[in-house]
Amino acid sequence: MNTLSLSRSIEGFFLEAGARRLSPNTIRFYRAILVRFQKFFDADPLIGAITKADLQRFMISLDHLSKKTALGHHAGLSALWRWALSEELVERNLVREIPAPVPEQHTIIPFTQVEVKALLGAVDKSMPYARLGQRECQHSNPEALRNRVIIYLLLDTGIRASELCGLRVRNLDLKARHVTVMGKGSKERTIYFSEITAKVIWRYLAQRSDESLDAWMFPAWHSTSPLDARDLYHVLHRIGQRAGVADVHPHRFRYTFAIQYLRNKGDVYTLQRILGHTTLDMVRRYLAIAQTDIEAAHRLASPVANWRL
Repeated sequence: MNTLSLSRSIEGFFLEAGARRLSPNTIRFYRAILVRFQKFFDADPLIGAITKADLQRFMISLDHLSKKTALGHHAGLSALWRWALSEELVERNLVREIPAPVPEQHTIIPFTQVEVKALLGAVDKSMPYARLGQRECQHSNPEALRNRVIIYLLLDTGIRASELCGLRVRNLDLKARHVTVMGKGSKERTIYFSEITAKVIWRYLAQRSDESLDAWMFPAWHSTSPLDARDLYHVLHRIGQRAGVADVHPHRFRYTFAIQYLRNKGDVYTLQRILGHTTLDMVRRYLAIAQTDIEAAHRLASPVANWRL
């Protein structure tokens, strides 16, 4: 069996990843993991000489990270070993012999209607500030329209942060009221939005100087580059601070969309397609929360319980 050094193997892995046209986000994800894995070794070992014990020690070294992050590292290493096996550089996929970390199941808390209204009410102004000897004041936020559209679109479609940041103007059809996003695994899907969201988007686009269909839908402030996921998180976090709403981040809008969709009699299979999930596992978590709401509502509304029969 011919084998290569770890560094040359990683180089070959990314050449194939590019040929397979994996998404830029997926490639960045793998690269960050494999750079960390390379640094774990003092030298540059042959990939075929790396043992199961080496892999176990590396996974143990990730104890300071969350289990979800460690699971991502396990997946990244497994992808590398799967490629190496196909190239006959290793005898078997050792990573599969190591149990994958089980990530924590965080409680999903959707936004309330009051919280969403507070967020929308906070997009127009800056944080209050006071100058020496003067009363507290605020100034207008030049990105107010952009930020308003971001909130409406996240809440009305449930798209991921990366999907929203990757939107170009041509991806939105205001007449048909739908947006086309490129999801995980470079899978394209179309998601519809409401008339209200369409009007907010129209106002935002009408005041923009750049009318090109290839322009980014959500450029960063004073830039032609798009917001990235980190920028988006900070934008929403600051809006939350101004609104007095805690834990404001893109994924919470996705949770809220999913749970409200189920509360309003949407079905799980359509929701799975809208969200771009490959399995129903995550959708079942949303469904469990929605069913808890139904149980609580029944306890409040039950005529037998209320009439004390």
